[in-house]
Amino acid sequence: MFRKRPPPEEERKVRANDREYNEKFQYASNCIMTSKYNIVTFLPVNLFEQFQEVANTYFLFLLILQLIPQISSLSWFTTIVPLALVLSITAVKDATDDYFRHKSDSQVNNRQSQVLIRGSLQNEKWMNVRVGDIIKLENNQFVAADLLLLSSSEPHGLCYIETAELDGESNMKVRQSVSVTSELGDQNNLASFDGEVVCEPPNNKLDRFCGTLYWRDKKYTLSNQNMLLRGCVLRNTEACYGLVIFAGPDTKLMQNSGRTKFKRTSIDRLMNTLVLWIFGFLVCMGVILAVGNAVWEREVGFLFQSYLPWDPPVDNFLFSAFLSFWSYVIILNTVVPISLYVSVEVIRLGHSYFINWDRQMFCSQCNTPAEARTTTLNEELGQVEYIFSDKTGTLTQNIMSFNKCSINGQTYGEASDPLGPQPKRLDFTPFNPLADPDFCFYDDTLLEAVKVGDTHTHKFFRLLSLCHTVMSEEKSEGELLYKAQSPDEGALVTAARNFGFVFRSRTPGTITTTEMGRSVTYTLLAILDFNNIRKRMSVIVRNSEGRICLYCKGADTVLLERLHPCNQELMNITSDHLNEYAADGLRTLALAYRDLSEDEWEAWSERHRSAAKAASCREDRLAATYEQIEQDMVLLGATAIEDKLQEGVPETIAVLSLANIKIWVLTGDKQETAVNIGYSCKMLTDDMTEVFIISGHTVQSVRQELRRARDRMIEMSRTRDGKEEGVEGCFMGNGFREGQGDSRGGEKQLQCPPPPPSNLMDNISGEFALVINGHSLAHALEADMETEFVSTACACKAVICCRVTPLQKAQVVEMIKKHKKAVTLAIGDGANDVSMIKSAHIGVGISGQEGIQAVLASDYSFSQFRFLQRLLLVHGRWSYLRMCRFLCYFFYKNFAFTMVHFWFGFYCGFSAQTVYDQYFITLYNIVYTSLPVLAMGIFDQDVPDQRSLEYPKLYEPGQLNLLFNKREFFICIAQGIYTSVVLFFVPCAILSDATQSTGVPLADYQTFAVTTATALVIVVSVQIALDTGFWTVINHVFVWGSLGLYFSIMLALQSQTLFGIFPNQFHFVGSAQSTLLQPVVWLTIALATAICIVPVLAFRFLKVDLKPQLSDTVRYTQLVRQKKRKPAGRSVGGAWRGVGSVSEGRLGARGSSRRSGYAFAHTEGFGELITSGKNMRLSSLAMATFASRHSSSWIDTLRRKKHSHTNTPPSASGESSPAPSCVSGSIPPLSNSSSVLCGSQDAPIEEETGAAPDTQTASTSSTQNPPAPAPASEAADGLAQTLNAGVLTPAALRSQGGDSPGGWTISLGAVQEALLRWKGRASASNSPVKLAE
Repeated sequence: MFRKRPPPEEERKVRANDREYNEKFQYASNCIMTSKYNIVTFLPVNLFEQFQEVANTYFLFLLILQLIPQISSLSWFTTIVPLALVLSITAVKDATDDYFRHKSDSQVNNRQSQVLIRGSLQNEKWMNVRVGDIIKLENNQFVAADLLLLSSSEPHGLCYIETAELDGESNMKVRQSVSVTSELGDQNNLASFDGEVVCEPPNNKLDRFCGTLYWRDKKYTLSNQNMLLRGCVLRNTEACYGLVIFAGPDTKLMQNSGRTKFKRTSIDRLMNTLVLWIFGFLVCMGVILAVGNAVWEREVGFLFQSYLPWDPPVDNFLFSAFLSFWSYVIILNTVVPISLYVSVEVIRLGHSYFINWDRQMFCSQCNTPAEARTTTLNEELGQVEYIFSDKTGTLTQNIMSFNKCSINGQTYGEASDPLGPQPKRLDFTPFNPLADPDFCFYDDTLLEAVKVGDTHTHKFFRLLSLCHTVMSEEKSEGELLYKAQSPDEGALVTAARNFGFVFRSRTPGTITTTEMGRSVTYTLLAILDFNNIRKRMSVIVRNSEGRICLYCKGADTVLLERLHPCNQELMNITSDHLNEYAADGLRTLALAYRDLSEDEWEAWSERHRSAAKAASCREDRLAATYEQIEQDMVLLGATAIEDKLQEGVPETIAVLSLANIKIWVLTGDKQETAVNIGYSCKMLTDDMTEVFIISGHTVQSVRQELRRARDRMIEMSRTRDGKEEGVEGCFMGNGFREGQGDSRGGEKQLQCPPPPPSNLMDNISGEFALVINGHSLAHALEADMETEFVSTACACKAVICCRVTPLQKAQVVEMIKKHKKAVTLAIGDGANDVSMIKSAHIGVGISGQEGIQAVLASDYSFSQFRFLQRLLLVHGRWSYLRMCRFLCYFFYKNFAFTMVHFWFGFYCGFSAQTVYDQYFITLYNIVYTSLPVLAMGIFDQDVPDQRSLEYPKLYEPGQLNLLFNKREFFICIAQGIYTSVVLFFVPCAILSDATQSTGVPLADYQTFAVTTATALVIVVSVQIALDTGFWTVINHVFVWGSLGLYFSIMLALQSQTLFGIFPNQFHFVGSAQSTLLQPVVWLTIALATAICIVPVLAFRFLKVDLKPQLSDTVRYTQLVRQKKRKPAGRSVGGAWRGVGSVSEGRLGARGSSRRSGYAFAHTEGFGELITSGKNMRLSSLAMATFASRHSSSWIDTLRRKKHSHTNTPPSASGESSPAPSCVSGSIPPLSNSSSVLCGSQDAPIEEETGAAPDTQTASTSSTQNPPAPAPASEAADGLAQTLNAGVLTPAALRSQGGDSPGGWTISLGAVQEALLRWKGRASASNSPVKLAE
């Protein structure tokens, strides 16, 4: 633990099978540690963290003061016991969290691995593996450390890996050993291997490795293509051997994981500031009272010296004032009692249990409940503004299914009428015994077309069975296992298999299929490989009859340009089909073929051979050759594949967007795939004004593209402002001027301004989206570019970052935290998301198929992305609301309690005398007022959970931090000070002249103390009853029980019995009985209570009537519906599927322009790999014949292209016209189903049911619902218009005169008009009032 850290490495030297040599470099072991503490460091480190809380330091200081008898009027145990309790509870919680981290680390470190030691394989724990060891990996095993691949059971040292833990991609990748080590398959050969590797030091670059292998006086270059990284899984490879280069914390996985951070909520940070302020206020009060003490002792106190002398240490009035100051600091410290922090921890614990117990967040399929893995961040769930999400496994299931297709102008796979009978899943087994039983398809017309021998259909599926790079393994007769490099290809080949065109096997020169039960072997003449520039792949085959044909599949944007002119009519029809598929978020490919004559083939083959042998510009020459042959093709049709989204993803994203939460997708996938998923989950829609693609390769180009996008957004927003009335926010009036700004850094060609004012960019309508590639993002994250990127990206409704590394994900999160000061949430399911999860304010882990690394690093976990909606809008909003109400009330009641001592100081000669009995002071925060506020903090709610989901705008107060901030704090303490003034001066004024019925005066200290204490408890109990919005049995028991407990304890403590036992401890004997029997005392208490409470009631009634909040309006509409509900009046429609649901169709009208749905998760190089034969087990004769004709340079080509490829952006739909919104000109196009209240203002108000109205109906109600003639509908018109205009569309609200800084209140005129119209007409109709859909 105390070992000296080695100096930073400049290069790493590793010698195989030589532990002694490698140990002298002190390389890290393979043991990982994600925990924060150990047995030795736990106590000091944890206490240090806890005393970073200002309040804990404050209480420690008070404890020290209370240990000084000359200034302490309260016992020291009143502070040390609660402080020790708080520290202990927090320490136990932190220890428990860290124990689970230790447990996880132990599970990983104790995994078994086969290590080659002294010529034999021995089982070793992962943590005992050392740099320089040779490890054997078997199929489906995790890679234990970063290894140099030495040899493999596959030909030519190949192996296949899955890198989902690293980059989120589940498609297989190929790795190959250096040729000189690929033959070391035997253990004896490997045991004698003594090569030395010199390479770069540990770093976090996942896609780069530079090194050299020195062996037998020769050196061999090493690259990333030779490396197996920790976290990868070996697939489709029987076994392989690797040399450990980096271990444990030095591995690239751990270098990208980031450190565990101590997270605090914004409320915690605010409370730290407030505690400092309160301490300053406390010091001021102490100074005032100390000055008063000095003056009093000098002017008046000397008169009492004869019979009330100073204590021995005090010899003058200044020293007396000094001691008085510290005494008052102790007495008045209850303005921030330590019970506040105990209560906060208890409330947070309760909220965490509510999340754990929520059955609506329980996934029955995988038997996984939601889990709050921390208790300190619950209220921050109600303040999230930015969500950063992984794609694969988080938004999608990463399961591809063949969904639809278009063949010769006929579309297949269309969904049936949802109201009609549902079609049955097709059974392919009677037709095709080789069919995949797991394949799902429902349109029987396609199967019939295949059966009757339709020529076009047969050609279509023949192409799918031939044009691919899939490998087939037939374990037994008819049991086929396809090894697809991408799930897309696997889905297409499986579809062809089920429709009678079964791919059986391949050799480097042949493809064998079974077509309609007949075995057919094609000669494979050439594979025209796929890459990101070509966006297509082709094969040239010769059939058994000698005919040569080219089959091609690829993006419609590139393939349709290469068709023969005779295909124009078919191309138009197919384009419409592609348009529909893309609109449904499906991944599309177009298919075409071309018949070749023997002469054409021979001529092209010669050109191809010469291009393949070119010494320079080989790739460009090959691409040009491919371009020549892929012309004048005949269109066959198109395919549409669905990358299955997780259940409820589109609805969840729609609801979160309406809650003003911006969602960014950070994925390692390629651009086309990520964009397609963006459309599938409705982050991107064809109704968006424009989708900007940032793909520059230099800082200058990225800056230019970002500025162009920003300029375009401002220009289009201004244009729309000029055309549409009712849209609030004239940008010309918000500080923007036509010629404002100057170009930066001498970029004279750029006439766009520097980043415009934030208020201008914030007012841009969110109808834009931004897509940025990883290489562009690397430039955008540079220090001088961050402001450019943030100002552009944050003005967009959706942002998608493609090809990003795990570290870049964390950097993006940190950038938003730094520049926007907003609460961020990161959600992911793989190890590649860990650094992002740790960087965000809140980390959420999806317990999916990519391991549990993300869950272990997270603060909250569940199994489905859709649960995020309930976590934030229900649990998060309630937690924030409850915590804010709790804090407001807590500060109020303690200022009301403590400030009485301040006023009393002016009447007791500033002698630090307390008003109340010392036992009342001790029990006030622990017993009398603790349980009611705890019940409110744990159970309170303003609207039910269903309403929180129906009205996402209810979430905005948390984002704007409206419910507890410095202003609200000052209001609370002002109310508390007002209450203390009333509680002190009203009893003081009345009791000073009051007498008992016997004529005995009531103006004594103990009577005053009992009266004031009783009035205080009653006032704060009534106040919390007013503050509680949701009453449970527990609330009633705690509120009224605490009041009864006060009287019981007070009477017991002031009884003769206790006084007889402890005469020195209980001085208020009989005071309660004698005081509470006096009618004037009860009248005094009643008057003080009325003076305290009536202004609060009046203010709240006026506030609800004049300036109601959205929650007030929602509660009112709910009350109306409950009163008017009738059992027969159930609304039609299924269970609520989320506001803005788009699962049943598209929102609004589609634009005329078309976007490509092309997305193909494929990697270049597999074509050459297949034709080289290196991934196939061939007989020695066949291998010898084949090897003489083919180059072995495929891996070099793959390497070069991997580093030099670029992503060409797909065509965007920036020209599509926005769909009409339900409130004209008030909301952006995506929001045209932004509320269940949003619809025609003439539409009837539907009645409340257990499930909310169907949002599909809601989104189209403005066009489908005719005006209702019923009087009840007219009566509710005003309410419907108010809700339509104000609840979810602040722009429309403010245009009616209800201006509000937060944009979520309703104007006085609109509310009063609605209420008056409703009251005047509701009684005139027997029809129930219904809530507008």
